[in-house]
Amino acid sequence: MPLNPPPNLPLQFAPAAQTDLESIADFIAQDTAAHAVRFISALRVQCQRLTKASMAYVARPELGEGLRSCAHGRYVIFFRPTADGVRVERILHSARDIQTEINQNDDENDR
Repeated sequence: MPLNPPPNLPLQFAPAAQTDLESIADFIAQDTAAHAVRFISALRVQCQRLTKASMAYVARPELGEGLRSCAHGRYVIFFRPTADGVRVERILHSARDIQTEINQNDDENDR
């Protein structure tokens, strides 16, 4: 089991999480570009908060070893605390099939 990292250690984004952020921004920007910028900024602030008390968030062992989640509006941030900080794995809309998305990401990482 990973240790709770000391506060304010580095926050890392997996490539899939970075792609998720870009997709979310693109989707919101279809309506209002300014709103997309504000939402992504707030989402990044929430991700940074994860570094302060990562073990306080919901454990999601059914989705992966060491995985935890945090809601932000209608989105869910999936992350893993590590000895070196916090790594955001995915950021998904809550209406998506989370299990399939997480498993698909794991399958791609195994290749």
